[in-house]
Amino acid sequence: MKSLKIGVNEKLYIKDPESSTLGKNIVQHSILLIDEIGFDHFTFKKLGEKINSNESSIYRYFENKHKLLLYLATWYWGWMEYRMVFATNGISDPVKKLEKAVEILTKSIEEDTSVTHVNEVVLSRLIINEYSKSYLVKEINQENKDGYFVVYKRLINRLSDMIKAVDDHYPYPISLASNVLEGSLHQYFLQEHFPTITNCNHKITPTTFFTDLIFRTLNKKVNG
Repeated sequence: MKSLKIGVNEKLYIKDPESSTLGKNIVQHSILLIDEIGFDHFTFKKLGEKINSNESSIYRYFENKHKLLLYLATWYWGWMEYRMVFATNGISDPVKKLEKAVEILTKSIEEDTSVTHVNEVVLSRLIINEYSKSYLVKEINQENKDGYFVVYKRLINRLSDMIKAVDDHYPYPISLASNVLEGSLHQYFLQEHFPTITNCNHKITPTTFFTDLIFRTLNKKVNG
């Protein structure tokens, strides 16, 4: 577990940040700084000041902050995919397997000590608040062709396959799967910033909501 490495598209970086102490510091502190001041106000100059490094040294790893955000998002979804596959691998019952997958993908994140330079709790909060900025860009079609979102799409298709295993007659498994991933981020965002337009709170979690939504949709009883 200590050697866990998440595969990220090599086009997202100039030099692999996992290959050096400086690179890992860039990843670690960019997560903390973006969470602190927001992606719009984040710059490589500010990051350089945080890590006591020249701004130019950061550009040796990432072309721009958009690529850095894509890198962080890809890392996050790859880590989530790893956790989901690991947690569901030994479950043979398709209903229980889907239930566990939804739990992993929608529950509040706890820190994972297997990767010491990434605070997954803070990264999760960053994804909730900033992930849409990675794809709401004019270049989205080309970036999609370049494979920047392959991990995210693979995770959705894994969940879609689990939905089909429970009910192979349900006509919208991919739409349902993508709504679980995007919707869970949105519900956490609403819970934090617009609590009057969500039922999710400290008692009702997004996991509770999406588990109920999926199994009502598929007409299956949880744990049954």
